[in-house]
Amino acid sequence: MSLAARDVAWSAGGQPILAGVTLAVPPGGVLGLLGPNGSGKSSLLRLLAGLRRPEEGGVSLDATPLAELRRRDLARRVALVEQQAGTEADLSVAEVVRLGRTPHRGLLDAWSARDAEVCQRALAQVGLVDKAARRWHSLSGGERQRAQIARALAQEPSELLLDEPTNHLDIQHQLEILDLVRRLPATCVLAIHDLNLAALFCDRLAVLRDGRLVAEGGPGEVLTAELIQQVWGVRAQVTLDGPDGRPSIRYRLG
Repeated sequence: MSLAARDVAWSAGGQPILAGVTLAVPPGGVLGLLGPNGSGKSSLLRLLAGLRRPEEGGVSLDATPLAELRRRDLARRVALVEQQAGTEADLSVAEVVRLGRTPHRGLLDAWSARDAEVCQRALAQVGLVDKAARRWHSLSGGERQRAQIARALAQEPSELLLDEPTNHLDIQHQLEILDLVRRLPATCVLAIHDLNLAALFCDRLAVLRDGRLVAEGGPGEVLTAELIQQVWGVRAQVTLDGPDGRPSIRYRLG
């Protein structure tokens, strides 16, 4: 396993956010984190990224506890794209993406041809080459989201964590970003609200409710009408489509 959480618990302001979550992320492929608002998806991503330490249990990377890894070594392996990532500095898109090279460079290292190549490729992957000179604060919400994904790609991570990567994106860019994530040579974990997109692009799903893991497995195993009713409180019709039996969900009123 690449990333693994073992019986982790975390709280904020005296309120439990995660309780007893155990989750092993298989190397390669895409794991989708699902659950209603407030179920703990974002908090779990931050624990997996090492930005927070669990109050109970532990998180490891290739069986090594994150607490034993140097920050630079962890940043070379794990990149996190947060839902509301931003910057107060007056940076261009290209400068934001260049920040992703920080873990790979010493303080006095000159900017190299390889650094430039990696950043240019990251911009191309998210469709922002023509906006590289634009100022960050002039971008739309969707463009900022893509720029932050490009910054994470510039880290060349082996594990990429994304918190609602399709937030603010139109349908075309939602599909393009998720297809990009699926094709990356990295282990990807993403929190996502849209169950149909999760079923289409994720290899495995993990469902959280009230800070606890309630289901884990392939999309066809997890996304049943019964579970959707139990976790989200809505009625749904689920059909399995295509040769791989991925679920397609239609919601029902009343």
